[in-house]
Amino acid sequence: MTPMKFVVKYFSEIAIKSKPVRRRFVARLAGNLREVLQEIDPGVRVDRQFDRLRVETALADPAAVARLVEAMRHVSGISHILEVSEFPLPPLAEIADRVLPVYAERLAGRYFAVRCKRHGSHPFTSIDVEREVGRALLARSEAAGVRLVEPDVTVGLEISKNTLFVIGQRHRGPGGYPIGSLDPVLSLISGGFDSPVASYLTMKRGMRTHFLFFNLGGRDHEIGVKEIALYLWQKYGCKQRVLFITVPFEEVVAELLGKIEDSQMGVILKRMMLRVADRLAEDLEIDALVTGECVAQVSSQTLRNLSVIDRVTNRLVLRPLIATDKEDIVRMANAIGTGEFAANMPEYCGVISVNPTTRAKLGRVEAQEKLFDMTILDRAIAGASQTRIDRLADEELARSEVEVLSVPLAGSTVIDIRHPDEAGLCPLELPVPVLHIPFYELHSAAAGLASGTYMLYCGRGTMSRLHASHLQSFGRLQVKVYAP
Repeated sequence: MTPMKFVVKYFSEIAIKSKPVRRRFVARLAGNLREVLQEIDPGVRVDRQFDRLRVETALADPAAVARLVEAMRHVSGISHILEVSEFPLPPLAEIADRVLPVYAERLAGRYFAVRCKRHGSHPFTSIDVEREVGRALLARSEAAGVRLVEPDVTVGLEISKNTLFVIGQRHRGPGGYPIGSLDPVLSLISGGFDSPVASYLTMKRGMRTHFLFFNLGGRDHEIGVKEIALYLWQKYGCKQRVLFITVPFEEVVAELLGKIEDSQMGVILKRMMLRVADRLAEDLEIDALVTGECVAQVSSQTLRNLSVIDRVTNRLVLRPLIATDKEDIVRMANAIGTGEFAANMPEYCGVISVNPTTRAKLGRVEAQEKLFDMTILDRAIAGASQTRIDRLADEELARSEVEVLSVPLAGSTVIDIRHPDEAGLCPLELPVPVLHIPFYELHSAAAGLASGTYMLYCGRGTMSRLHASHLQSFGRLQVKVYAP
């Protein structure tokens, strides 16, 4: 069987790095890509070249190939993925013979243009190739004609030394740098629209991004934030080892409500969070913190307030969204798939000021903090839990006795909790009833489920394990995990 081949183009900024840096970035990209693709095809080949990666797979099933392409589209460091047919470079007059089988059906009744990129020394130019191939395709196919501006079909060719690549499909990658090629960061994540997008942007820029969640007093909120962190890691994290850290902050909130002036509580809560984040980052040898804050989006995020908040740490605080409009943030969240989470997040907020300050004064804030019992902060740090994100599901499963079965039980209903995009690529067909409830809607939908046995399915088994123990709280439901 002829293997399918892909040419993976690096993000442009990688190509202009010095030779040692480019070599390091490309090695990291190849390793990340291999890690991601071997989950779909254990025999996949990823080979490095100067300005590209070559990926070969023996997969023939269209659904499996579509999953492979979808996985590559979310690996940072990649500019484009080209599905190619590769040939020894023939004479100019015979290039169209290699192109016609790939494009003949697509050209019927449509206007086309030929685009050729050429590297190396040849007895013809790229324009020569475009003209010759265009002329031959027009004569030998049922194309409506040639249209150089906004064609219906673009016939893509690349010529490299002695090789011809006929580009069957072109897919855009995310750009950025390979995850793990830059220093790690610790991202404060709350599960709304902003902080997941900020975390995604640092991941895309090549930073291994650990997650830090402050639990203000809601189990449902904690599960929701774990969901979104898992989603980001599974889709964009390239299997890098990162931590999910939960800090119990209920006692901190209670102390604020009892001791601190109403107008100062928002700013002081953020300062307490940064103090904890700073100490955790120091232990983990992480130089920068990440937040989803944006100037003037809420009262605590004025420039004056942010300046006062940052005084509690000498560590760099990155705010990728600092000058971004909310509409743009929501648009990015929807594009990367986290918008649905934010819309369904069972958020909890225990600190709501009636008249919050927008121009905090450092002296007044520090005077208020003298009323706060800082040993409570020490207890919160001591009570923090650190879990590798790929083991979150096992941690949740250990809380209750939930069976994990490889076959669906007779009389049960399987709930496919995958993201709709993933479920659409590989539909689930079973001899028992199947419900489609995305995991970010599962908790709210559970209340409406009839009594019975339900088996959660999510492909990898991680998200279903995360939810199974939580749904046991609905006593009338018998919940298990289906992991074939």
